[in-house]
Amino acid sequence: MRLAPPRQWRQTAATMMKSTQIPTPAEALPGRAETMPVPERHFVNSRPLQPPFPAGLEQAIFGLGCFWGAEKCFWNLSGVYTSAVGYAGGHTPNPTYREVCSGYTGHNEVVLVVYDPQQIRYEDLLKTFWEAHNPTQGMRQGNDVGTQYRSGIYTFSPAQKQAALHSRDLYQQALKTAGQGPITTEILDAPEFYYAEDYHQQYLAKNPNGYCGLGGTGVSCPIGLGVGAGPTA
Repeated sequence: MRLAPPRQWRQTAATMMKSTQIPTPAEALPGRAETMPVPERHFVNSRPLQPPFPAGLEQAIFGLGCFWGAEKCFWNLSGVYTSAVGYAGGHTPNPTYREVCSGYTGHNEVVLVVYDPQQIRYEDLLKTFWEAHNPTQGMRQGNDVGTQYRSGIYTFSPAQKQAALHSRDLYQQALKTAGQGPITTEILDAPEFYYAEDYHQQYLAKNPNGYCGLGGTGVSCPIGLGVGAGPTA
């Protein structure tokens, strides 16, 4: 079994690269046609990690810093069917972790969340997203610096995008009231999702003492728990 690169390597790679500028398609690494092999089953709940998923389920993609801790924020939520970590928002097809950390793919470290909208609303996922990290930091999250740590919401429908934009505006007001800065989160139509290597999947379940660099603002997001953020998918 491959071991994840040590935390020290992650910091070094993130700070030595052209870390805060997303490369153009011409600058990006070429990638490859082969997809990344990943486990068939989720390490925590044993459900499928890849489609096809059961009818009626919906998908969401979030980027909120190091995807090890980010995924853990979602997999235990009631109504979440499965989750996986991967790369999205860049130019390089089927990138590797090392390539993403080089800064020359343009990808973000993201979490794919597959959920049952009859059990959990998209607003509840948005609330988890906003409160689990600091969305005001641009191309970093805490000590993790680089384009792959940017805050992002990647939507699968106009309803999801409207809900995401409305939640951003609500949270921005809450942050302003608390004396914090502007949100830098990108909200885009969902790009292609590339699965990360097997050892990254559910990493903190396999390595309970592993690194997690996420830290929220301490400000509650005024959506979820019965408070709407506009129409949902």
